[in-house]
Amino acid sequence: METLGFLMDGFGVALQPHNLMFALIGAFLGTLIGALPGLGPANGVAILIPLAFTLGLAPETALIMLTSVYAGAMYGGRISSILLNIPGDEPAMMTCLDGYPMAQQGKASEALAISAVASFIGSLVATIGLIILAPLLAKFALTFGPAEYFALFLLAFATLGGITGKNPMKTVVAAAIGLMIATVGIDSTGVQRFTFGTLELYEGVDFIIAIVGLFAISELLFFIEEKAGGGKEKMAVNKLSLKWKDIREILPSSFRGGVLGFIAGVLPGAGASLGSFIGYTLEKKVVGKKGYFGKGDPRGVAGPEAGNNGASSGALVPMLTLGVPGSGTTAVLLALLISLNITPGPLMFTQNADIVWGVIAALLVGNFLLLILNIPMVGIFVKLLSVPPMYLLPIVTMIAFVGIYSISNTVFDLYFMVIFGVAGYLLRKLEIPLVPIILGLLLGPEMEKNLRHAMDISDGDWTILWNSGLAIGLWVFAGLGLILPYIIGPILRRRMRNPIEEGTSGSD
Repeated sequence: METLGFLMDGFGVALQPHNLMFALIGAFLGTLIGALPGLGPANGVAILIPLAFTLGLAPETALIMLTSVYAGAMYGGRISSILLNIPGDEPAMMTCLDGYPMAQQGKASEALAISAVASFIGSLVATIGLIILAPLLAKFALTFGPAEYFALFLLAFATLGGITGKNPMKTVVAAAIGLMIATVGIDSTGVQRFTFGTLELYEGVDFIIAIVGLFAISELLFFIEEKAGGGKEKMAVNKLSLKWKDIREILPSSFRGGVLGFIAGVLPGAGASLGSFIGYTLEKKVVGKKGYFGKGDPRGVAGPEAGNNGASSGALVPMLTLGVPGSGTTAVLLALLISLNITPGPLMFTQNADIVWGVIAALLVGNFLLLILNIPMVGIFVKLLSVPPMYLLPIVTMIAFVGIYSISNTVFDLYFMVIFGVAGYLLRKLEIPLVPIILGLLLGPEMEKNLRHAMDISDGDWTILWNSGLAIGLWVFAGLGLILPYIIGPILRRRMRNPIEEGTSGSD
């Protein structure tokens, strides 16, 4: 009953006219960003963070808008998957397997409608799971001491690459780079570290500048290099319509995918890609020979779409309750929270309850807004696929530069953002992931603070770091997080790749 009362208070925040308006704007912009191949939700949120500061939005409004962008981008990723056989982002790969064959059969409208309904159901199921699980996990996290939090941060770094990551060692390198950047500035004892006499570095590296540079500016450089041509040819899309018979057929797949996706989102190192994959493979096993997967089976669209959208809501659970992001996009949202002087973690549910429950209520409202947007307005999103990037680049660049300048009103930050952008571009060329760098930058100061606190309590005795059963459990899971990608990762990636290759060869 207490949770229900908090949720009602959250609806009081989410349904305020200006918050509702920004939720709608975020959902619309997120779907547009998701529809563009290659951008994805993390880049979309990073690009639009400066906009929140430029507009001077209140913390709850900024979070509501950007979580709506996150949800919208997850919805939008399926548009290019179905129409072009090009995933909007990695979690949308599985949607290509049956979505594109449906489009080739003249059923593009049906495939888009099915994916919209499945995304809605998957996200709704996961948001309900978030409402139930988050308060319980937050109460449990209140028992954590500095040693447990230090071990938790190690677990976050150990599992960040996930069991589907291509090169776990590059993830470790990226996390080390992030932790090194986090040491810049004046430490808790008043000692300057790596400031080189530059006044702007005394307070450390600003998270938002690093994020916008690494994600948004590096993406612009990739656009210039690879995507400076015209738009892609697209399938014809008629007016979207879906019969109750079709909805009834995909309901079980959508609910199963939503539950699996939520679990994948909550688990460290899993994420939306795994949620999408297990959503698809489970449907193949459940339906069996009665299905025609890879040839345009609607359940092959519904399962992975519900899975990846369920995972996006599930990834918010560790971010809100523990202050540890469950995905790349939630790492970006975590940076926003810290920049707004909000400390994520269990105390957030008591100290900033209006913000937390306002965001959770906004997720529920946003799901309905996205369904309403995606059914009648999908034609607008489809037309975006034919817009040459040369028209989109100036808009994205303007948002990034104006937004960053509005935060501090210094040209130094603009130069710094460009430096991070070039660095991000080079790191991506080397296939070094950017999210661990951001996580190192975000969690590094808290990790150091908890380590110092643990050492002070124990009078320098290092054994305090594994002195409790909970801390030992976290260390064990961290060790498994480092080892499992080398054992399970290749097998799982091969299984994920096989149906994709079969689907590609089948469509040639």
